[in-house]
This record gives sequence, structure tokens and C-alpha cells, in this order.
Amino acid sequence: MTKYNNLLLDNQLCFALYAATNSVIRYYRFYLKEIGITYTQYLVLLTLWETKGIKATEIGVALKLDLATVTPILQRLEALKFITRERSKDDERVVLIKLTKEGLALEENIADIQHKVACKTHLSEMEFKRLKATLNDLTDAMEINAEDQSLLKQCK
Repeated sequence: MTKYNNLLLDNQLCFALYAATNSVIRYYRFYLKEIGITYTQYLVLLTLWETKGIKATEIGVALKLDLATVTPILQRLEALKFITRERSKDDERVVLIKLTKEGLALEENIADIQHKVACKTHLSEMEFKRLKATLNDLTDAMEINAEDQSLLKQCK
């Protein structure tokens, strides 16, 4: 039995977030499997519907993923014929990503899935927006910064 109340599982913000995230993603997967894409592929498609074309590195930044993680996802989406990948003529290191007609055609179906997930939360529109804003603020606050780096050095 722990002598530290802050170590009880019921007192862990990280576990509450972990469990909630897993539940939401599982619900997405339930519907996404019908159209043959994964949750991370869904996230990539979301970034692409917001643009006419985007660099692979920009997708990584938007999703807080490194390029090595994004690249296989893009390869699978290309194999499914939802996107095209094209090297920039100005700089061959840059890969431009664009939706195909098939990728564009998924948008309505995906919008319906997102609506089902939002409804499943049983949150009002205001509660939904407030929770999302709070989680975005938490994400920003938890980014490791220079102050954290200096504290780490002091603890050694």
C-alpha cells in the first residue's frame, strides 16, 4: 500500500487522459475500419483536407509526429490511392502531399464518423469546445522547454 496519496491510480491525470484517449480512438477505429483506414491515417487526411497540398514535414508538425513516423503512414495512404507524393522541383528533399479524387471523396464519410464520435461523448457543443480548448492548453503547457531542461540539469 502506497504511503503517497498522489500515487493512487484514481489520482492520476495521466491515467485519466490515457484511458479517455484510448476510448475515443477505439470508437473512431470501430467506424474507420469500415473504410479501411487507421486512426493515424485519419489524422493525416484531416490535415490534407485543410490544404490544397502540404509538405510531409508540415504534416508531422501539425500532428506532433516526426517525419520517420509520418512517412510509412503516407506510403500506405498512397498505396490506397488516397494521396500522391511528389518531390519538389526546387528541393528534392521536400515531398509534397496532395489528395487524389479518392481521398477527396472520403471527406463526407469521415465527417459523418467524426459527428458520430462527437455525439457519443454526450457533451454539449459548448462542453465539447471547452474540453478541447482545455486539452489544447494542457498540451501546450506540457511541452518541454528550456526551463525544464535547466531543472533537469540541476537535479543530477
